[in-house]
Amino acid sequence: MARPKSPTLTDGELKLMRVLWDRREATVHDIIGVLVGRPKPAYNTVQTMLRILESKGYVHHTKVGRAFLFSPTIDRIAAQRSALRSLVNRFFEGSPRLLLLNLIESRNLSEDSLRQIEERLREDG
Repeated sequence: MARPKSPTLTDGELKLMRVLWDRREATVHDIIGVLVGRPKPAYNTVQTMLRILESKGYVHHTKVGRAFLFSPTIDRIAAQRSALRSLVNRFFEGSPRLLLLNLIESRNLSEDSLRQIEERLREDG
């Protein structure tokens, strides 16, 4: 059975998006050249992933000579917020409060982070 399409970014897609966010535009060859790790992904693999990202609305392309130049259509902050909304909806019953309580209870936040959250809540409160 085929895996359902994810409206959010997969790990592989996120790697490509980070390159595009940093560079603002890139060809497939540019992206492969920047990616860290061995083995480097195949040209066709990166091209296919970029087409998927385009179908999801995360990138668009223009043709420059024989190459396609890809650019992000969504900025990093908007993508982070979209992923966070998806996480909250999937695992925390749509409640940001439950997410925050879980973070606090897991003790994964430093005292400084907790202070920053308290300050922000007071500002917005």
